[in-house]
Amino acid sequence: MFSDLIEGASARGHRRPCAYLLTLGLAFVCVNGYAQQALSLDRALQLAQGRSRQLIARDAAATASREMAHAAGQLPDPTLKLGVNNLPISGEDRFRLARDFMTMRSVGVMQEITRGDKLKARSARFNREAEAAEASRAVALANLRRDTAMAWLDRYYQERMLEVLRTQRAEAGLQIEAADAAYRGGRGTQADVFAARSMVAQIDDRIRQTEKQIGTAKIKLARWVGEDASQALDTPPSLDAVPLNLLGLEDQLAHHPQIVVMAKQEEVARADADIAQSNKRSDWSVELMYSQRGPAYSNMVSVNVSVPLQWDQKNRQDRELAAKLAVAEQMRAQREEATREHVADTRMWLQEWQSNRERLAHYDSALIPLSLERTRAAIAAYRGGGGQLTSVLEARRMEIDTRMDRLRLAMETAALWAQLEYLIPAEHQTTAEPRLPSLPTTTPATEK
Repeated sequence: MFSDLIEGASARGHRRPCAYLLTLGLAFVCVNGYAQQALSLDRALQLAQGRSRQLIARDAAATASREMAHAAGQLPDPTLKLGVNNLPISGEDRFRLARDFMTMRSVGVMQEITRGDKLKARSARFNREAEAAEASRAVALANLRRDTAMAWLDRYYQERMLEVLRTQRAEAGLQIEAADAAYRGGRGTQADVFAARSMVAQIDDRIRQTEKQIGTAKIKLARWVGEDASQALDTPPSLDAVPLNLLGLEDQLAHHPQIVVMAKQEEVARADADIAQSNKRSDWSVELMYSQRGPAYSNMVSVNVSVPLQWDQKNRQDRELAAKLAVAEQMRAQREEATREHVADTRMWLQEWQSNRERLAHYDSALIPLSLERTRAAIAAYRGGGGQLTSVLEARRMEIDTRMDRLRLAMETAALWAQLEYLIPAEHQTTAEPRLPSLPTTTPATEK
């Protein structure tokens, strides 16, 4: 198209060069704009991360805990105390502030002196809580990336299924024409015509069902990327390797976001235990009070020190500490159990992913070529008068089913890839080398 525009501009010389250059520029902009409309998987992940409000909520939770950590490390606010002491309420001097020598108007300040180790323990507890909130953000991000990728891949393979069905629909339409022509020429039966039309009707139904599934897949993708879900999809990335290796899998899964969250929660529980340990030593309170009496009497200053008496530590402070330590032990046991479960699940996913890739290779090397050859042989026999149309239709149906089964298996394999690809953060990934040659992401087009 561009070469024709250039040649036309050269043939007409200098008559309207600006118009042709403008046309060429507009055509380039249109083609370039169309290319940019394709939504890649990486772009979908970026859009989903940018639109996520859950990540913002996790960041806010971490910020709140950091602020609380700073506040918890400060001494409690002092207490201002105002009072009237020994005020008469009967006799001639009742409710008079300056008649009785014992009546005093007092103003004082009390300060609780919290021990430094206790303030440090309280601050550390909120810092651990902030780290747990940051770890939970990593969980939310991993889940978001996994769900976005699965929605993108689901729509991609549903659209590939639709392409296969439409291609086979066109081929089946030609068979209707052939059946009609054979029936009019006395070489076929009316049953063959109805069989061919029934085949087309069945394909049409499968097309409608697939179109509905594509619509559902677009809605799921829009949940993550917004309006850009209506764009055409780019080609998927390579699905031939996953960022995990069976050797050292437990070490890798120690960085699994959910395991990290549980480890941080365990640290929060141990920080609570540190606070309980520090509570076994009482905080003191100091109070300074100035008291004013009547003009005939001296004013006074009082200094008071308050110390809580932990007279039953074994039934209060010791039991509180034991409870906090038990919670920390509970969190540790739950983390270890969750690690074992994740390791088992990941091994199953890896095994299934590898098995599926072997099956995909078998589809591409044997099942699809055999189904295609069967269809060709049935068509050749029918055209030569030595075969039945029903054999052609059955071969065509088997070919469609084989191609659709291949795509469904590829979609299932892609979902497993997404599970494994976004299981742990990228900085802790060790890419496993693929053990099979690269597999095509789409079924080869029907050969005619």
